[in-house]
Amino acid sequence: MLYEKLENKKVHCKLCSHNCNIPESKFGFCGARKNIDGTLYSLVYGEIIAAHTDPIEKKPLYHFLPGSKSFSIATPGCNFRCSFCQNWQISQITKKENRQIENRFVKPEDVVENALNQGCESISYTYTEPTIFFEYAYDTAKIAKKQGLKNTFVTNGYMTNEALEKISPFLDAANVDLKSFRDDFYKKICKANLKPVLDSIKKMKELGIWVEVTTLIVPDQNDSEEELNDIADFISSVGKEIPWHISRFHPDYKYNESYPTPIKTLHKAYNIGKKHGLKYVYLGNVLDEKDTVCPKCGEILIKRDYMGLNKIKINKNGECTKCNIPVDGVWS
Repeated sequence: MLYEKLENKKVHCKLCSHNCNIPESKFGFCGARKNIDGTLYSLVYGEIIAAHTDPIEKKPLYHFLPGSKSFSIATPGCNFRCSFCQNWQISQITKKENRQIENRFVKPEDVVENALNQGCESISYTYTEPTIFFEYAYDTAKIAKKQGLKNTFVTNGYMTNEALEKISPFLDAANVDLKSFRDDFYKKICKANLKPVLDSIKKMKELGIWVEVTTLIVPDQNDSEEELNDIADFISSVGKEIPWHISRFHPDYKYNESYPTPIKTLHKAYNIGKKHGLKYVYLGNVLDEKDTVCPKCGEILIKRDYMGLNKIKINKNGECTKCNIPVDGVWS
């Protein structure tokens, strides 16, 4: 899907914002799509490398069916090369390297059946980057929708507008990693660019997809007060109701020379988010600031334990049970 044929058996992939022009017998940047005799093929369709039943809060999605379970799947590969990737064991391996990858083929129908058997209310395409297994996610999401399940992406946001428009009838929510607000960071750390990520967040909102944003705060990389203000200002400009998850960094993969994010830095970012009018700001990988508070009366509406739900005070109409104002989100 989402490519065009060029002269001399070349192809132009229009799935993600790398917009690869791929010669015959070569791979795209993701290593998951290959030009074979002038036709672009997905090499990871159905090749499940991870499948788990997770609380939806783990995605993290805090305003989307809270307390529910989500059947979460991934295939190998990614279109980013983040040096601090937390899932590098599965995201940074590709068919291009001709490595033996331990996975198993699972049909879209079987993914949906597994989700229903596990009592899940949604399927999450996560762990690696769902954009690179787009055809598989698309086919699965269509079937899931017919069975009453919702679909979510946990994504770096580097897909094209065409890809978003294609899947939007079946995609209910997304958590987008906004890793920085500096193009230099994206080029150096992720081997990508900033603007397409910002465009995707705005496009998702325009298409009616419920959006939450996560920023992993990496010491001395994206933790300046100026940059945190820029991120919060951007999110606020798209929608003050968009939850911002501020996560603590832990050294991993190729980025082990750093140190975990100081808690005070997370609280600084939290206060900056609030200053810019964001209604819902949360801290991740720590125990602080996980509860959802009514933006009007201050009542604790959702009390969370680590990766789970303790209690909820939102009525069937999606309103605060104390002051009856609407609470932004998608509620059971």
